[in-house]
Amino acid sequence: MMRWVLGLVMMAALSACASNRDLNDAPVPLGDFRLEHNIVVAENAQRGPLSRPATEQELTTAVKAAMAERFGRYDGASRYHFGISVEGYVLAQPGIPLVLAPKSALILNVTVWDDAAGGKLNDEPEQITVLETFGTAPIIGTGYTMTAEEQLKELSQNAAKAVERFLVKQNREEGWFTPDPDAIATASDAAAEEAVDTPADL
Repeated sequence: MMRWVLGLVMMAALSACASNRDLNDAPVPLGDFRLEHNIVVAENAQRGPLSRPATEQELTTAVKAAMAERFGRYDGASRYHFGISVEGYVLAQPGIPLVLAPKSALILNVTVWDDAAGGKLNDEPEQITVLETFGTAPIIGTGYTMTAEEQLKELSQNAAKAVERFLVKQNREEGWFTPDPDAIATASDAAAEEAVDTPADL
C-alpha cells in the first residue's frame, strides 16, 4: 500500500485536463486495433487514506464502462484484450477549505493481450495512476463538489485516457498494432491460391 500512496504524493502537484472532451472526435490513430475482451477485476483494490468506500462491483463497473466508451470507437481488423486490475483508489471526502482539500485518485495495472499471437504484449503490467480532473478552483477538491459515484466515473475516464496514451506510445515505439506487411502478403497469397484451386460455381 505504501508504494501507491507515495505515488499519489509525488503526483499531488500535477493538474489534469478533462479526459472525456475528445470522445466525440475521431479517435487517435492506433493502427489495426480493436478491443475484444475488456476484463476488469478489483478483488485486491486497496482503499486509500480518508477515502469514501466503493464496492468491488462499483470499481469494476466504472472502469469497464470507461474503457468500453473510449476504446469501442476503434474498429481495426485485429483483436486485442485488456486485463485490468484495480490496485487502489481514493474517493475524496470534504476536507478543510484552504487547508486540506483531499484529491481523488485511481491506480490500475493494465496488461494488453494480442488475440492472434495468443500472448501478452507487455510481460509486466503497466501501472496507471490518475488523479481527479481539476477545475477552476483546485484547492476545493471534488470531495465538496461530487458524489463518490461521480468521482469514480471521472477517475475511470481519466484512466481510460491514460491507457490510450500508453497504447499510442507503444504503437509508435514498438509497433504493437501496426499490421505486419509480411503477414499481410502471406495471407493475400494464400487467399489467391485458394481462389485458383476452388473454381467458382457455374
